[in-house]
Amino acid sequence: MTEPLSHISRRMAFLSLLSAISFFTAAAVAPAAADEKADIRIGFLLKTMQEARYQTDKALFIARAESLGAEVLFDSSANDELLQLQQFEGLLEAEVDVIVLQPVNTRTAGALVRLANKKGVKVVGYDSLLTDGPLDVMVMQDSWAVGRIQGEAMIDWFKRVKGEVKGRVALIKGQPGDSNAELLSSGAREVIAQNSGLELITERSHVDWSPDLARETAESLLVKYDNQIDAFICNNSGLAYGVLQALRDEDLASSSKVFVAGADADLRNIRLVARGEQEIDVWKKIKPLAYRAAEVALALGQDPSRPVAEAIGEFKLINNGFAEIPTIITPVVAVTKDTIDGTVIEGGFFTREQVYRK
Repeated sequence: MTEPLSHISRRMAFLSLLSAISFFTAAAVAPAAADEKADIRIGFLLKTMQEARYQTDKALFIARAESLGAEVLFDSSANDELLQLQQFEGLLEAEVDVIVLQPVNTRTAGALVRLANKKGVKVVGYDSLLTDGPLDVMVMQDSWAVGRIQGEAMIDWFKRVKGEVKGRVALIKGQPGDSNAELLSSGAREVIAQNSGLELITERSHVDWSPDLARETAESLLVKYDNQIDAFICNNSGLAYGVLQALRDEDLASSSKVFVAGADADLRNIRLVARGEQEIDVWKKIKPLAYRAAEVALALGQDPSRPVAEAIGEFKLINNGFAEIPTIITPVVAVTKDTIDGTVIEGGFFTREQVYRK
């Protein structure tokens, strides 16, 4: 598919700004700690606050970093890579010791890391692995495993509900070209390919991980296939919510009729799982992700000259297309109607009142 001209123009603008090392006025970065300057200042930059889970990421990361004596300068980028460039440069001008970055554009964010490294600032990748560029450390969940969990749950559903593994499947992907979306999809795609009775009718990306665009995709597919679609595997909870809105309009929003899988365990989706409208979501545990990222950032900030392998403890090496990146993997857990109490509630992510409210 040819990339829209508006996207190409934005990409060219982004790259030209980077090549000039950019002279944007730094965007305001909100301190999240006490007035007195801490020994270590950590910049924490999320790509968006669109999904509900990111409020948790922000709160847990800041709480852990501050408990260790660091100051956090936080911002989010509204899924806008040019805005993220401004914010990133603002953090460098604020003389942070280390930056924790969830990139908007995983394909070009290596240029941001180069800017930081030139100033002696290390960068910790958060949640979304940047590709084809440098990175000091990565802290992430195993996105491939998330897709695999979704796919395996779908196979179990086909056997239980349909009596055979045969039917049409739609793969609802996130941001075009995003490495996280690709990893999530690859895990699910592998399961689909192993079952000859399944027909993958579409594998469609959605700009900004938009639930509204996911709804439009589902609506058009339902028209095209006369409502005869058996399963939707979605890269995140927001996309699953959009799909379920389309299914609801056709009286198909039920796990007894159509399989829908999400990931992130947003509260509204967990409620839909509890009500039997969504079959499964995947809880990508935020606390270990945020805590480990804060701990790694502090370790790197305290002693930038210390070898990364000594500073961060146990890790795996993952090739991002540019280098072998030291990577810390945190847990993911399937959540179904039968396991809500023993997962997200027992784990303290949500209360029973939040999930089962009338």
